[in-house]
Amino acid sequence: VIFKEDLFNFFFFPEINDSEGHPSSSHQTLKGTSKWATSLESLLEDPEGVKRFREFLKKEFSEENVLFWLACEEFKKTQGKKQMQEKAKEIYMTFLSSKASSQVNVEGQSRLSETILETPHPLMFQKLQDQIFNLMKYDSYSRFLKSDIFLNHQKSEEQEENTPEAQTAAKRASRIYNT
Repeated sequence: VIFKEDLFNFFFFPEINDSEGHPSSSHQTLKGTSKWATSLESLLEDPEGVKRFREFLKKEFSEENVLFWLACEEFKKTQGKKQMQEKAKEIYMTFLSSKASSQVNVEGQSRLSETILETPHPLMFQKLQDQIFNLMKYDSYSRFLKSDIFLNHQKSEEQEENTPEAQTAAKRASRIYNT
């Protein structure tokens, strides 16, 4: 039996699989809140983690930080000059201009001028994105790990893991991979 998660890990994290493509016992993959607690990077790689982090940041009135970071990640994947110009302008108008609806707090001298939007490149927002990432990493992230949103989600995960169905599935998976 092959699980979707195993296929995902096989293609995107080959280093955690053994020579036959099975999850390596020495590199058990963490899930959910356990993975989120390892690093902000791990949290941002998980759609559910991003959802919970956004929920937390919204309560702190700083959701724009993660939205900007996500927009920059998507921008890096943009192909074609016209599309890049459109997305760059959208990011600028939403997060960076003095009239931005969701302005992020970046150092004044780091702000981009509108003229740079005419010749966009995939890493044009990198310095600003790094500033916001560090702001989240050293400020919001540690508070998130202590928040009710995180702790309640962690508790519900633990309760799910302790259900008879989850234990039976874990035993089946263990038999499959330890044969």
